[in-house]
Amino acid sequence: MVLSERIQEYINKLPLSFQEEVLDYLEFLLAKAEREDKEWLRLSLTSAMRGMEDEPELYTIADLKVKYS
Repeated sequence: MVLSERIQEYINKLPLSFQEEVLDYLEFLLAKAEREDKEWLRLSLTSAMRGMEDEPELYTIADLKVKYS
């Protein structure tokens, strides 16, 4: 049996008031997971960029502009 089916079976056995608590807890867990994902992305970018502020600039904005004739 798939995990989601097992979870559903247990939820169906609970009284309605407890099912509402399960829903609240699932919403809490989802919000927590989303926050952790965002934090992980921020930390990953911070780590990737660490030390780059001390590197010399290799290009200017003028170097990046394409000139068409």
